[in-house]
Amino acid sequence: MSERIPAKIIDTGTAYGPDGPIHTRSFSGRYRLLRLLGAGALFVLFFGTAWLSWNERQAVLWDLAARKFHIFGATFWPQDLILLSAILIIAAFGLFFITVVAGRIWCGYTCPQSVWTWIFMWAEKVTEGDRHQRIRLDAAPWSANKLLRRSAKHAIWLAVSLITALTFVGYFTPIRELASNLLTFNLGTQSAFWLFFFTAATYINAGWLREKVCRDMCPYARFQSVMFDRDTLVIAYDAERGEQRGPRRKDSDPKAQGLGDCIDCTLCVQVCPTGIDIRNGLQFECIGCAACIDACDSVMDKMGYARGLVRYTSERALAGERTHWLRPRLIGYAGMLVLMIGLFVVALIERPLMSLDVTRDRNLFRENSAGQLENAYSLKVINKRQQAGHYQLSLDAAEDFQLAAPGPVLLSAEDIRDIPVSVVWTGEQAPAPRQHIRFVLTALDDSGPPVVAKSTFVAPVRR
Repeated sequence: MSERIPAKIIDTGTAYGPDGPIHTRSFSGRYRLLRLLGAGALFVLFFGTAWLSWNERQAVLWDLAARKFHIFGATFWPQDLILLSAILIIAAFGLFFITVVAGRIWCGYTCPQSVWTWIFMWAEKVTEGDRHQRIRLDAAPWSANKLLRRSAKHAIWLAVSLITALTFVGYFTPIRELASNLLTFNLGTQSAFWLFFFTAATYINAGWLREKVCRDMCPYARFQSVMFDRDTLVIAYDAERGEQRGPRRKDSDPKAQGLGDCIDCTLCVQVCPTGIDIRNGLQFECIGCAACIDACDSVMDKMGYARGLVRYTSERALAGERTHWLRPRLIGYAGMLVLMIGLFVVALIERPLMSLDVTRDRNLFRENSAGQLENAYSLKVINKRQQAGHYQLSLDAAEDFQLAAPGPVLLSAEDIRDIPVSVVWTGEQAPAPRQHIRFVLTALDDSGPPVVAKSTFVAPVRR
């Protein structure tokens, strides 16, 4: 008996689609394996990094209370905000570059919304069965079996959401202390609020909203078309090869029946997490996950046809033309990306590890016990190094000024110190009403260049 893959009629209002829940079908393939590897790497990075230690502290910790951002051996301060902003700019240009090359591939393989949605879909399959079983369960009246399966699914959803929230908040609050407080029900109000907030956000986004986030809420879905061109790799259906669609026997001759290679099995639609039909052309809802490619290739293998009816290709290649890989837009994004990375590396290397800020006292001037003019200042010194050190304060090129300051100052690692000092006018003539002076902070162990901060010395107006 010859193998026959019949066409299937799908009710888009209840089985999948924008008007009803999307129940995806299980499938396998090379792109699914690639996506699993990408998701696995993301999981190891996200969940594992939070528990790493570095120099007796959490390796990656955005300590908002102390205004310190620890990233392994580096500590960033609010004064380094430009460097943190540069990381976001580099990520943006990287995303633009990838989009020009291969469309929305970030969304399909490594976007957290997509990855967590696949995890929640896996929980559905484990607890409620495959696609046809979930559709029947949706339509079935409530019973003990349905209640048990739904409860198990939501329990897994909530557990994944809580672990995700714990890890995310753990990047802002020491995660070991946070986990211990959670297990002992000793959470503070602020920590409890953010744990609840991110648990609810994960549960709602990955469990209930799903494709609606990618389709209606994510701005990337709207502006991605601006970066597409005819040479961008997208997932496309080869209509010239596939049409006309229709079911047929495996051993039949489709050309004799006036049919193309598409047997109209709709598997490409049944596996799509956003519920679209890729055969209708490129749509902004497509997240580039290639699930439809894996499904279609499996059907082509069964039918003995060549793979690639649905494939990664460009609009130019579909039209029988040659895809241009080097093009002005792509070169422009690549150039900006390399430039930004280079500037970031240089700025990171040249980043001063000592900071000196000067604030002059609100009183303009005063006379000391010796009858000399004096200005008071407050010096804020920040040691960004991971080691302690001795530092000396002085004035630069100020012959008629004398600094009244403590001797060598010991600053511990990542220490912040407010040091009150005063500057006295020692010249024979009356000083000008405003003169510029420069404070210098020098490391006595020559561990770095001196740090200079400018200020002014104020005196009464001469008449």
